[in-house]
Amino acid sequence: MAKIKIMPCLDMREGRVVKGVHFVDIADAGDPVACAQAYCAAGADELALLDITATVEKRATLADVVKRVAQVCTVPFTVGGGINSVESAKAVLEAGADTVSVSSAAFRKPELVPALIREFGRDAVTVAIDVDVNAKLPSGYEVYIDGGRTATGFDAVEFAKKMDGFGVKTILPTSKAGDGAKTGYDLPVIRAMHQVCKAAIVASGGAGKLEHFAEAAEAGATVLLAASVFHFHMIDIPELKRYLKGRGYDVSC
Repeated sequence: MAKIKIMPCLDMREGRVVKGVHFVDIADAGDPVACAQAYCAAGADELALLDITATVEKRATLADVVKRVAQVCTVPFTVGGGINSVESAKAVLEAGADTVSVSSAAFRKPELVPALIREFGRDAVTVAIDVDVNAKLPSGYEVYIDGGRTATGFDAVEFAKKMDGFGVKTILPTSKAGDGAKTGYDLPVIRAMHQVCKAAIVASGGAGKLEHFAEAAEAGATVLLAASVFHFHMIDIPELKRYLKGRGYDVSC
């Protein structure tokens, strides 16, 4: 059984941590440095810092925030948002991130992904894929870009398979329908990507109770990402790890 990692996600807008529902209805959730510090102390295995408006605002990720988070972060952390070139990825990694996450740019310029792997190594590259249900596509899921704003008409599982073929270490599908809804992860898309990809699959979008995390691990996710339930202390990380360990999952204590 693969080791299960817990990854709090800091969605960031204008230098603040925020959280929405279905990618909208955004509410403030705190200072990113304070949040990162607290999550590291609580036992997070990894962190994600996503600048959720960088792409649509056509700007780079806020490097100064990345630097400040890196100064307090004691676990690996992934940064995404506005990364659309080798140069922009280099700036984020030099600011202290361990991994860059590319989403819209990976769809628009798929050749960027192997370029990033050649430059920085596969461990430093995550491909994030926003998905929503589309029964007309073979897998039943469609790729969305621009922070979930733009439908592409492209099958999400087929796109994950394409990215996996480049050798990325991690693929992060986020369910648009599940985002912030606390109704559970979208298990079919996790299973489908796990079945066709060698990369680690991150469960993202929909965690609301302890059982949801175990369901995602059973579906094949090895990294369990959540935001709302951690930010607002509905579930705390030590509690979650005890729960998963009690059900036989390999988690760090």
